[in-house]
Order: sequence, then C-alpha cells, then structure tokens
Amino acid sequence: MFGGLAFMVNGHMCCGIVGQVLVVRVGADLYEQALSQPHARPMDFTGRSMKGLVYVDPPGYRTTKSLREWVRNGLRFVLSLPTK
Repeated sequence: MFGGLAFMVNGHMCCGIVGQVLVVRVGADLYEQALSQPHARPMDFTGRSMKGLVYVDPPGYRTTKSLREWVRNGLRFVLSLPTK
C-alpha cells in the first residue's frame, strides 16, 4: 500500500516500516495525541495527511519501551475494529 512492510491484525493494518520510519495506525481519537509525541508527524504518503496514521522518525522509537508503546497504540485501535 505505501511501499513498506506492514503488519496486519485481524485484516487491518496496525503498523509498519517505510525505510526507517515507523508507521502507526492510531485512529482518529488518538491522532492529535499521537502527533504531540516527539518525532511523530502526520503520514502524508499521498501528499495529503492521512488522519489516523502517523509517521514516527527513528529517534521516536529508539528504545524498546517507546517502540512497544507505539505498537500498543496501533494494536489498541485495530483491535477495536471488526475482523475483516
């Protein structure tokens, strides 16, 4: 979909990697909160922001703890969706 590696959960994209940038699907409710985190920015793969998806630059997921938190945010959202 976006030229990277994506991890799917119940048929929904949860997170992935494009180059060295982490992509996380956080959903609309956590979108602004996610963007307020250091090294996070809107995913703009198409030239337009894709609400509910964020890019996280490498310093933002450098530690195991920070990577785990980002993945948990993605899982929390996709597990709230119906299985495809």
